[in-house]
Order: sequence, then structure tokens, then C-alpha cells
Amino acid sequence: MPAQNDASPYSKTNPYLARISENRLLNAEGSAKETRHFVVDIEGSGLSYTVGDSLGVFATNRIEEVEELLQVIGATGDELVSPKMLKLEQPITLREAWTSRLALAGPTPMLLKTLITKATAAEEKAKLESLVAPENKDALKPWLEQRHYIDILTEFPSAKLSPQELVDLQRKLMPRLYSIASSPKVSPQGVHLTVAIVRYETLGKERVGVASSFMADRVTVNETPVPVFVSNSHFGLPEDHADKDIIMVGPGTGIAPFRAFVQEREGNSAGGRNWVFFGDQHEATDYLYGDEWKNYVAQGDVHKLDLAWSRDQAEKVYVQDKMRENGAELWSWLQGGAIFYVCGDAKRMAKDVDQALHDIAAEHGGMSAEEAAAYVKQLKKDKRYQRDVY
Repeated sequence: MPAQNDASPYSKTNPYLARISENRLLNAEGSAKETRHFVVDIEGSGLSYTVGDSLGVFATNRIEEVEELLQVIGATGDELVSPKMLKLEQPITLREAWTSRLALAGPTPMLLKTLITKATAAEEKAKLESLVAPENKDALKPWLEQRHYIDILTEFPSAKLSPQELVDLQRKLMPRLYSIASSPKVSPQGVHLTVAIVRYETLGKERVGVASSFMADRVTVNETPVPVFVSNSHFGLPEDHADKDIIMVGPGTGIAPFRAFVQEREGNSAGGRNWVFFGDQHEATDYLYGDEWKNYVAQGDVHKLDLAWSRDQAEKVYVQDKMRENGAELWSWLQGGAIFYVCGDAKRMAKDVDQALHDIAAEHGGMSAEEAAAYVKQLKKDKRYQRDVY
């Protein structure tokens, strides 16, 4: 993909302070999910984007979490620190480090090993040693995943760390990349995002996704500066896409880039056909951009739209089930040169879709498992099978 944004001074290392001009809920009342549509205003930045790109967002941690952590270690927040991984030329305050530079989640085994050397209570020291013992290696990862730094410091109060010692054990607060849900043909100065707001509970405490809750809860529309950058991607439409058929599988927020693809192809008056597979829990509450998809079908811009609602009937139905239902036609599209795209959850959905693709090649292409695997491998090599999974 060609380099972009050469005319703009803004990048990951020098993000643009944008404003969010729109924040609206996409789910209907009664949904178990909270998915929001954001528009990020990049007018005047010199930034440009291509469909398939992502927008990087630098978020801040919740103030209440910072204050709670300061209280636990007995700090004011004005202490100067130089976290090793940040490689700063000048120290910053502990409050700044914890607000915008360091992650408060994701404690590492090194934290526990350091606390062993600091613990003065015998029972705490013994528990810490047990946690990091080689025989407990498999149990340690899920134990750490359930906890933030504050949980561990609270659980082992006799182990005292100085602010500098603690920040040296923390990870960087990384930007979050979101697939862009618009085409520059439709919205050149407003980048659209489709974001699942992460809220959950562990150890009886309410937790949130840092970036998604930042945009949903802590950003005031048209006011709060939001540091952003455009991240160019391997994922996208080829330059000669206009006459090619494309198949897009994007359940949940995975639909984001395919909204952009269809906008782009409509804007180019592309002759190739568009086939969209979308799924979520309930049609009544979770049909993201439902009116738009219905309009695209009515206008002939989307030639096939297959929907999978996992909770609307006794037996769960997913996008891979819809692929198999339409296996013969899907195989026909692939044989005609269609490009196959997948976006969304890497842990389960993408694997299940990949298996369905292999099965369709075997069944409808009359292939052995080995031949189907070779066929799918060749699709990837030819960039006719592209994935943006997370």
C-alpha cells in the first residue's frame, strides 16, 4: 500500500489532537451490548486514510483508578519518576505517568518476584513465592489476568515499593487501533469508528476497557482533545477492485471496515458484487447499521446479505453456519475470482470461519483435506483471503 500522510506532521510519535464530533449508541434498548458509533474530526490535520486502515487512539486511565493507586502506596502524585520503558529526557509526575503513560492493568510475574524481596509479613512472602513457583506456572497467567496492579498491592500490603520502583515494573499504556468504518469518498475529514465499549467485573470490581470507556465516558463531544494517528494496513481493497466480487465476513464490530468497503465501491461505481455476512446476538437490538444495510440491498450495492442472530432461536447460529448454508454459491464466487475478507474476533470466530472455508473448498471443490488446505493457502498468497482479526 502506498505511503500516506507525507504532507501531515502527525504520526504515532506525534499524534494529532482531534475532537470527537459524534458519539451515538448503535444497539437498541434491551441489548446486552454497548456498541457506539464515533466520528473523529481530522479536518485541518493533513491526515488522510484509505479503507482498510485503522485509527490509533491514545486514551487516558480513569482518574478514580489513579487516585486509588496513589492512596494505596501512600503517594501524593507529585513525585517525579522516570519509568525505564518510556526513555524520557525529563522526569514526569507520578500522576501524569499513571494517567496517560502507563497501564494500570496487566501486572507481570516480575512484580510478584519484586514483592517477594519487599514483603515483611511471612504469610505474604510465602504466598508470593508459591504463585511464582515453577509448578504453578500454568495457574499464574489467569491469576494475573484477573488483577490490576492495585489488586496485588492491596493483597500484599507489607511489600512496599517506591513510586520509581513501581513504575519501572509497569507496561506502557499503548494506543488502541480501531478499524475505520468509513470511506474518504463519503467522509474525508471525519473518521468513523464502530467501538464495543468494554465493561466487565473481576474480583467483585467493575472494570472497563481503557480506550473504549475513554471515548464513551470521558470525552466531551467537540471539546476533549483526543490524540490520534492513522495506521496504514495490509488489509484493504486492491487498486483494481472495481470489477472484482468481494465476500466480507464481519460479525459484531468486525463489520466496521466492510461498511467502509461498500461506501468506497459505491463511490467508485464498482461493477463487482458485494456479499456481506454479519451476525450478533439479536436482530431487534444488535443489527449494527441495519437501516444502511437494508438500503444498500435495496439499491443493489450489496448483492447478498446473510445475517446470523445467535440468540434469536434455541440453536445458536453464527456467520460460519451461514457460510456453510451458502457453500455452493460461495464456492462459485471464489472460483470466479472473488476476494474473501474476515474481520473481528481472532480467538473463536476467525478460526471457525477459516474452518468453514476449508470445508467448503473440500465439499464443493471436490478436494481432499490436504488439497483444500493448499487451496486456502494459495488464496492467502494471492491476497484473495485477507484477515483483520484481534
